[in-house]
Amino acid sequence: MAEAEEEEEGQVEASLEELIAKKADRPTITDDEDEDESLLATGRDEARESLTTKVLPVQQNEFVCKSCFLVKHRSQLADRRRTLCRDCA
Repeated sequence: MAEAEEEEEGQVEASLEELIAKKADRPTITDDEDEDESLLATGRDEARESLTTKVLPVQQNEFVCKSCFLVKHRSQLADRRRTLCRDCA
């Protein structure tokens, strides 16, 4: 029984050392420019797209739920006094 515990401890220590060695081998990102370049290098389309979006104010037929903070259509309004949507009411 003691031998099995010693073997298990040895395996845990070996795997811990392997993880530490792998972490040391990985390059670290220290600069924002490096981070941007690494995102572009991943090949993701999202990283290459422009992040400009036109934000519209809440329209007359919409409201913001006070619980989930989502903009919903007036037909989803369940509690007019507390301004809650059907999902949150």
